[in-house]
Order: sequence, then C-alpha cells, then structure tokens
Amino acid sequence: MATEIQISFDANNPPKLADFWAQALGYVHQPPPPGFATWEEFAIKNNIPFDSADDYAALIDPDGKGPRLLFQRVPEGKTAKNRMHLDLRTGLDAVDRLVGLGATRVREHNDQTGHWVVMLDPEGNEFCVS
Repeated sequence: MATEIQISFDANNPPKLADFWAQALGYVHQPPPPGFATWEEFAIKNNIPFDSADDYAALIDPDGKGPRLLFQRVPEGKTAKNRMHLDLRTGLDAVDRLVGLGATRVREHNDQTGHWVVMLDPEGNEFCVS
C-alpha cells in the first residue's frame, strides 16, 4: 500500500499563497473538522490562539485523489532554488491563466525530453507547466 503524503510550503503569506494554488490546481480550502462550523470555532474549543490563524492554510483535492497541501508561515524568505517542485500537466495553454493568477513566466524549455514552461508562484517557488 502506498503512503499518503502531504506537500508543505513555507510561506510569507499562507492564505494568499493557498488561494493561488487552489485556483491553479482546482483544489479547495480544507473545511474544519466534523462538528465545527468554522476553523475559529475549532481553535477556540481547543485553546488554540486564533490570532495566529493566518499562519497556516490547507488545501485538499475535492475528488480526494491528490495530496493535501499545507502552507505554513516562516520568518525567513526564500533564498535559493527549490530542491523539489511541482509539475503541472495542464497543457501549455494554462500558462497565461496562471500568469493572470499571479505567477511569473521564467523560461520555456523544449528538447528531446519534452516541452514545458518554468514558472514562479507569487512567492517565488518554482514549478513547471507542460
């Protein structure tokens, strides 16, 4: 049996970055646990300071197939190239839509291994579109 995974992103602004990736991937914000109408209600019931609610955001695949994405606030900014990145297999026609959402087009790559566009999300994390 395969191991379930979560992909975690360090972020300056977790809710904003989560909004970008939700639109880019067709994911949705994770609803609060059963029995709670809101995340604020969950935080209060569990003695979690809600003033730090923007320190985290989570997305899920509405079809339940893809991994959960967690966005967590970190004090430092991005300083180097990602050692791992996402490849979106949406077709190159998605590049303009992603730019409209806040991504940056970096360069196009085309060789015997394939054709893709290297991009940056709103916080500078690299990803590719093919």
